[in-house]
Amino acid sequence: MILYFIFFVSKKDVLGRWASVLLLIGFAFHTASFITRGVGAGRVPLTNQYEFAVSFAWGISLCFIVVERRYSFKALGAFVLPVVFIIMGYAAMQSKDIRPLMPALQSSWLTIHVSTAVISYGSFGVSFALSCMYMLKSYFKGDFYEKQIPSLQKLDFLTYRVITFGYLFLTLVIITGAIWAERAWSRYWAWDPKETWSLITWIIYSAYLHVRLMKGWKGKNAALFAIVGFICVIFTYIGVNTLLPSVHSYVR
Repeated sequence: MILYFIFFVSKKDVLGRWASVLLLIGFAFHTASFITRGVGAGRVPLTNQYEFAVSFAWGISLCFIVVERRYSFKALGAFVLPVVFIIMGYAAMQSKDIRPLMPALQSSWLTIHVSTAVISYGSFGVSFALSCMYMLKSYFKGDFYEKQIPSLQKLDFLTYRVITFGYLFLTLVIITGAIWAERAWSRYWAWDPKETWSLITWIIYSAYLHVRLMKGWKGKNAALFAIVGFICVIFTYIGVNTLLPSVHSYVR
């Protein structure tokens, strides 16, 4: 994770290229540690707060690398990487013990359900960073912001594309979660707090896509919508387990 930070502070083209290489190396180590955890546990490491936090940060990093490589958008790292650091900091505060899986988790649907959540949440993390960049450039003018941050139109478009991708996977999260719940507890939906907040998050991003496509809603309002959506993602992941009694509390 320390290697990620070098990408954050690079300013010149040469340093930027080296930073991109070091970022990929850091991501490779992140992936290797994730795989090592899985080998040591004898299962896919996606069953508790520590493991999902690590995979959450991994998903954000992966999505960021794809966007950065596709659009040569290095400035995005200054907004994405702090989110990754915070999530990894949260992971560091969780129990790292490897425990046997309870019966409800002993299902092939676990990998499908949580993997789609990792990709979805990772995409929303990047859309959050893009929206923060949009708001920053909207309120601050000057050569630095003009040179270092892409145009508002490009930021708005990228946010839309990333959210659309994440939304598709969030839909799969809810569908696979319902199927898994039916297998584990003989019901598809029970309005558990985790289920409810997942649905609320899905509705928020559905509203974002609806008003954008049907009403042509763009700009600051769309950026704020995306920021609120990611706040709901964080609450669904951390807040529910911390504040609300839930059948998903076993993933602490």
